[in-house]
Formats: sequence, structure tokens, C-alpha cells
Amino acid sequence: MDYLFLVIGLALLLLGAEFLVDSSVAIAKKAKISSFIIGLTIVGMGTSAPELFVSLSSSLTGHGDVAVGNIVGSNICNIFLILGVSAAITPFVIQKEIVKRDIPFGIFAAVLLFLLANDSLILGSAESGLSRIEGILLLILFVGYMAFTITKSLKNRGNQEEDEAESKLAGKPVPLLLLIAVASLAGLIGGGNLFLSSAENLARAWGVSEAVIAITVVALGTSLPELITSVVAALKNNSELALGNVIGSNVFNALLILGVASAAHPISIQGIRLEDYSVMIFAALCTLGAAFSFRKYFFTRGEGIFFLICYVGYTAYLVLR
Repeated sequence: MDYLFLVIGLALLLLGAEFLVDSSVAIAKKAKISSFIIGLTIVGMGTSAPELFVSLSSSLTGHGDVAVGNIVGSNICNIFLILGVSAAITPFVIQKEIVKRDIPFGIFAAVLLFLLANDSLILGSAESGLSRIEGILLLILFVGYMAFTITKSLKNRGNQEEDEAESKLAGKPVPLLLLIAVASLAGLIGGGNLFLSSAENLARAWGVSEAVIAITVVALGTSLPELITSVVAALKNNSELALGNVIGSNVFNALLILGVASAAHPISIQGIRLEDYSVMIFAALCTLGAAFSFRKYFFTRGEGIFFLICYVGYTAYLVLR
């Protein structure tokens, strides 16, 4: 049955991604805003739902390392694997506004998470973790960033360049498009959970250790909605939505998810290593480097392959560690 559930889960992921991308493009065209903003908000937040459930439940049950490790690993996977695959499929232009505002904020969020989560290293406190006050600070920063980004986009929507991507749902009424987007997100999350649970069962049946399953199958499983959505978006010549999905998911993970989790219950962190945070920050910096290396404001196929090599290297390091 696990093989059957694996196939059903994958089918739900693909169908959910297909309709989510089409409905998102149609909504962007109706609202006359860029696909990046839709990726940053509707798609980015929606596809981060698995991380929200995992981190919040882990925080409430006292498993702080799982809550933070899930976010650190997911953010690394989002950039190196998902952006890497997207650029390797379809190289794309990076808008100047994104390079000036959104990518630097993503770097800031990664650095801030490292600083707040490592009190013992920086302030010499007894243990590292995220307090309720730090959680509230993260939430305030998230609300401020999203409000500023959306307000600015709405003000400039008359000047937005027309997206090249087309949608099979173009011309449908907005309420129907929103309903399709929500149903597609539900299909993505349900399909991802089904795929993940069946893959875990099969891995155990094949004799794979719990540690390797956690590092590979589980880490990749919670990022499946972002991965499949971004791949489908790239195949539909809408990598801007894929970029918005990744940046939105990472900001959502670091600020909103950990903000909610630590505000609900202070998080104690012991097992996340300095090199894990370093790779997360390095990944965020690489998104800025991609905008200026080789072709300016352009994510090349070679850069996408480099991102994939980084992801494979880090995963191999985790397994060996």
C-alpha cells in the first residue's frame, strides 16, 4: 500500500502545483501585480504550512531543536535545492527591486535568527534559545515587512511589466481563482504528507536508519510543496513566482513560524551547530551573489547547478556527521 500511497501523494503534489501556479498567475494578472508578490504571499505562506505545523508542535512539546532545525534545514533546501532546480530548468531575470529590497531582507532574517538563537555564544547566557519577547520581535518584523512590500507593490502596480507566463484559468472571476488556489494548497500539503509518510515507511522497510531518514526524507518531505510548485512554475516560464515562493517561504519560516512558536512557548536550543546556521546564511548570501555574478540581475543555469552542488554537498556532510 505504501507504494500506492507514494504514487497518489506525488499525483496530488503535481496536480496541486499545476493549479496553484495557474490560479496564482491569473490572480496576479487580474490584480495587475507581479507574480513575485503572489509567490511571496499566497504561495510562499501556503507552501510553508508543513513547517508551521512541525515547528509549533515541536515547540509546545519541548523539542526546540526540532523546531529550529526544521526551519534552518528548510531554508537551506529552499535556496540551494529549489532555486537551483528552478534556474537549472529555466534561467531567469531578477528584478532590481527584488535585489535591493527582498533578497537583503532575506539575508537579514537569516542573520537575525542566528543572533537570537545563539544567546550563549554572543551574550554569554546559560543556554541558547528563543524567548517570548524575541518571538514577538520576530512577529513584528514579519508584519512590518509584509505590509511594506504589499503596500509598495499595490502603489506601483500600474507600472508593473506584463508577465510572460500564461494561465489556463485566465478570465475566471477572482473568488473562483482564490478558491482554486486554496484547494490547490490543500492538495499540495495533503499530497506532501502522504508522500512523506509512505516514503518513511518504505525507507524503514529497506533498512535505512532513523537518522538518515530524518536528515534526508523528512527534511526534503516538508519542502516538497515548495519544490514541486517552483519546478512547475519554472516549466511554465514563470520563475519569478518560484523566486517569490522561496524568499517568501524563508522569511515566513524565520520570522512568522519561529515567532509564533517561541511566543507560544520559549524554545531551548542545544543540538543545532554553528555550521548549520553558517550554511543557512551562506545560502541567503548566494541569492544576492547570483544577482551580480556572470550576468547582472540574472540567475543563470550555471548558478543553478552550483546551488544544487552545494545542497548535495551539505546533505552528504550531514549524513557523514
